[in-house]
Amino acid sequence: MNNILHFPDGFRWGAATAAHQNEGGNHANNWSLWEQQPGRIAGGQVCGPATNWWDLEVAADDFDRAAGLGLNSLRISVEWSRIEPNPGEFDARALAKYGEMVGLLRERGLEPMVTLHHFTDPVWLGELGGWENPLASDYFSRFTTKVVDALGDQVNLWCTINEPTVYAFIGFHEGLFPPGGRSWRRAAAVLRSMLLAHARAYRVIHRLQGDAKVGLAHHLRYFLPADPANPFDRRVADLYDQIANRSVLDAVTTGRWGPVLGAGQVVTQLIDTSDYIGLNYYSTTHMRFDRTQPGMFFTRQAFLPELASCECTSDGQPFCEINPEGMYLALKKLQAYGKPIYITENGVPDREDVQRPYVLATYLSEVWRAIRDGVDVRGYYHWTLVDNFEWAEGWNLRFGLIGLDPQTGERTPRTSAAVYSRIVQSNGVPRKVLDQFAPGEAEKYFAA
Repeated sequence: MNNILHFPDGFRWGAATAAHQNEGGNHANNWSLWEQQPGRIAGGQVCGPATNWWDLEVAADDFDRAAGLGLNSLRISVEWSRIEPNPGEFDARALAKYGEMVGLLRERGLEPMVTLHHFTDPVWLGELGGWENPLASDYFSRFTTKVVDALGDQVNLWCTINEPTVYAFIGFHEGLFPPGGRSWRRAAAVLRSMLLAHARAYRVIHRLQGDAKVGLAHHLRYFLPADPANPFDRRVADLYDQIANRSVLDAVTTGRWGPVLGAGQVVTQLIDTSDYIGLNYYSTTHMRFDRTQPGMFFTRQAFLPELASCECTSDGQPFCEINPEGMYLALKKLQAYGKPIYITENGVPDREDVQRPYVLATYLSEVWRAIRDGVDVRGYYHWTLVDNFEWAEGWNLRFGLIGLDPQTGERTPRTSAAVYSRIVQSNGVPRKVLDQFAPGEAEKYFAA
């Protein structure tokens, strides 16, 4: 008993997935159009059949694999363009199929967490101006109502929107996601729109299902000054934390817009619209003041070479820093908001499975440390179960516990699947796992 870092009873152990990345065959959303444009996806790749989950027999086999690992939950999303292919026109067959999918999860003891919006919009929404249209919140509320009416008897845990900051700023400022915008002003307007839509959806779900737990999944990157002794590095790290993190978290708790969104204005309808905080955590980032970068608030971001992930994005940059303490720091930051926390995504791209076992062992040990220190963490969802289509990176980055050959559909469990399974079935991190995959690091936890 003393050789396991024990997690609370009832802890949710899961994996996170998304509709477009797994279902395949989506042809009526913004990403399906984006993939057809030259130069948008690394190597000109397309999602294609993805992991083929729209074939429920294939999905069921992967759900069996998840249950076989000992998982008790799975995070999925629903595809808006399947459910509402034209404005105000709802496809009963698609809703029924999602009902079957959720039923398959429950049959296997996998509690569903359902995300309503995971980066993809129906084509018709884009034609109407997308999230810059003042009616976007109305459209999303209408869609939310239909989904909750159809699935609410089987789903109690809802995520309204996945990573609104990523959707807004990568799509409307950096131009790497649709629609390829290059404007801070547009990005901020879209983020405001999505947060207001989240608040509307929150109230719709609670009106239809009073005991539901509703939140959103926030991408939190922990910003560290490159030189902690340099006041300018400290200032730009704090500035980026305000922009990328506190603006969203403050909005859905206190109702206060951050500096990019509205200079401290309080929006009443946003107050307390999150029953939990969903944390998508991947990396720390070191921030250096750079007067030559006015368009980036005089900041240069970097990953420390000694902490860099072994797999890089298509521009040759490491995907993330491997820094376990960053998970603890992120959770302690969120503790101040007084909400339960679900780690809705965490993982590392690693097709050779060199770093992922270490990440699982050490990051989850840091989750245990945060829980020990009073942080109310209710669940952990690893990104992801099976290799999938990673947006602008296509098939280049492999996050799966289970490897996938996109051409044949063949699945191959990685060593990390067995590592995660040992942790899940122990409801904690066994010392033997740390000794094997993170030699020398067990003492900092077991000596505590």
